[in-house]
Amino acid sequence: MKKVFVTLAFVLVAQIGMAQDDAFKKDVQKVVQMSGTVAQIDLAKGQILKMIPEAKQAAFLIEFNATLPSLYDKITKVYMDTYTKEDVKAMLAFYESPVGKKMTAKSGELAEKSQAAAQEWGQGLQAMMMKYAQ
Repeated sequence: MKKVFVTLAFVLVAQIGMAQDDAFKKDVQKVVQMSGTVAQIDLAKGQILKMIPEAKQAAFLIEFNATLPSLYDKITKVYMDTYTKEDVKAMLAFYESPVGKKMTAKSGELAEKSQAAAQEWGQGLQAMMMKYAQ
């Protein structure tokens, strides 16, 4: 009888732990979505798509989109390894605030403009490097 009780207690504790981990994972997935990670991936997808012949773009998108769940799982794991549950709750609170919502809404546009600024800077840097490389 004692073994049955101990086994049941162990199973119950394990299920509670898994339920907490599932809740944490769902919160982290929400943070990943709201933080602009998805917008940055969409921006990259758009840039890559420009290099694919138009006739092959639909097939490319099917394959590309099929890789995304695995990527998001890996990013989620990184967040879960890096941040505590309390950190993630605080991030969610921020992203659900008016400023956080604005940040989420503007993340794609911000990423695109930031990339353009970085490209412009890189061109100037390349000229400077050529000056010193000789």
